[in-house]
Amino acid sequence: MALADTDSGLSNCGESGSPFPEIIELNVGGQVYVTRHKTLIAVPDSLLWSMFSKKSPKELARDGKGRFFLDRDGFLFRYILDYLRDLNLVLPDYFPEKSRLQREADFFQLRDLAKRLSPRVSKDNSISEEISQSDTEEGAQQCGGGFSGGAETLRALSVGGALRSPSLDSRRSGYITIGYRGSYTIGRDIQTDAKFRRVARITVCGKTSLAKEVFGDTLNESRDPDRPPERYTSRYYLKYNFLEQAFDKLTEVGFHMVACSSTGTCAYTSNDPNEDKIWTSYTEYVFCRE
Repeated sequence: MALADTDSGLSNCGESGSPFPEIIELNVGGQVYVTRHKTLIAVPDSLLWSMFSKKSPKELARDGKGRFFLDRDGFLFRYILDYLRDLNLVLPDYFPEKSRLQREADFFQLRDLAKRLSPRVSKDNSISEEISQSDTEEGAQQCGGGFSGGAETLRALSVGGALRSPSLDSRRSGYITIGYRGSYTIGRDIQTDAKFRRVARITVCGKTSLAKEVFGDTLNESRDPDRPPERYTSRYYLKYNFLEQAFDKLTEVGFHMVACSSTGTCAYTSNDPNEDKIWTSYTEYVFCRE
């Protein structure tokens, strides 16, 4: 029978000679992962290999529940862990976090993974499968070998004699709805309080690909991860609480406001006229890009 390891909270049945248990629980930026010890040391000379083969458990940082703690991006670590399991890289069809994942691969000293991620990073920090003009011409020359079919291939791939720009393809039309639930205080003599508007969270509703294009790294996808690009969602929200910042980002990429609506209720009131009244409200702003 395996004995409980009170230091890590997991059964201590690791490999012979290893001070670590076979099953290891990690806290990566607040996200909890459970994996095997041999997975973490799958790539020699990587950071995780050094941590879990060259150090003892007492030398590594832990959280309040005894999990080994890593202060990195918890969302992206799932792809790091997937790579360590079989040394293959499999990403969703639409994955705008490729440059950030490359940064994580560099941090964890996974050189082969970082090399796989580096060639196709586009300007908008997303995976770009578009064929550039130079690549197309080179491919035409290799396939044609002086044969005139290379030019035919270029013409077939072009629209109106010119290759379509990936940036033009990415600027698709559509709608994005920005919503927020906030509160405000009406003070004595109808004077507004210094903390007039408190925005709890700014939500983003619309097509996944449009939301990621507009807000990029400032979009929190934890409530609806790995959503396909052509699907719609109402579960994204922003990592900041300034409406004007969201409006600026939408304006920068060609969106404009077409409608808005708001409701409000009094959440707290008193018979004492000297007491402040606290109101809550929910507001939605609809933006469109044609």
